[in-house]
Amino acid sequence: MSDPNPKIYLLPNLMTAGNLFCGFGATLKIVQGALLQWSSPDAAADLFHAAVWFILGACVFDVLDGRLARLGGQDSSFGREFDSLADIVSFGVAPALMVYRIVLIDFPRVGWLVAFVYLVCGALRLARFNTMAANGATTNSKEFTGFPIPAAAGLIASITLFMLWWFGEKEHEIGRWKWVLPPLLLFLSVMMFTRLSYPSFKAITWRTTRSLPRFLIISLVLLFTVLNYEWMPAVLFLGYLLYGFLRPWVSKRWRREFEEEIGEEVENGEPVEL
Repeated sequence: MSDPNPKIYLLPNLMTAGNLFCGFGATLKIVQGALLQWSSPDAAADLFHAAVWFILGACVFDVLDGRLARLGGQDSSFGREFDSLADIVSFGVAPALMVYRIVLIDFPRVGWLVAFVYLVCGALRLARFNTMAANGATTNSKEFTGFPIPAAAGLIASITLFMLWWFGEKEHEIGRWKWVLPPLLLFLSVMMFTRLSYPSFKAITWRTTRSLPRFLIISLVLLFTVLNYEWMPAVLFLGYLLYGFLRPWVSKRWRREFEEEIGEEVENGEPVEL
């Protein structure tokens, strides 16, 4: 029996609201860019850049809301539903609309279909997750089955950012490379329902320990990403996608050290989920 007064935890749901705000902002920027695409290419390019950053910002908020909820033991059915509603806007509607406006608009009927396939696959994946959680399946698994929709949206946004930076600054349009986006959209739609497993990194928390060399490597990667923000996010998201194909051949020891916390906190003889 459902609770008529579900608990609403402030900080995690504020992060989810930030996710939704970014998805809404991305959608607005895409529509505004579409209106100016022919009359003012410079302004349209700036708006598409902003839309990409809104989608990537939504990815950050999506990570934070789950981390804060688990840190405070504040997982709730309300938070799960709210998160899924925000995800379908930020990681479903916004990326599909962006690819449609950049390339698929030249083929209205097929374009609508391709964009909708991605959107409906994302919605079905989120609905499946919520159904499994409602039926008692764990939501704290250390891995995802199939490519998660936030990562799919992040990959689309980061590759679009790279192409806008590499081609758009001089030509104000991506050019023929824009045709990479529709196949990518369909490929990611399929990847959401594959049996490949991807690490969720939920075991990595504020108390996760790493040796000094590993800490330095992670710090350098983050710094390098900030300094090369035009293309490094695409490398990271693409690397995550390819890792799912390579993961079955990675040794369990290396996989555990890469994906999970070293030195779990133990209470009463059992690992503590943070």
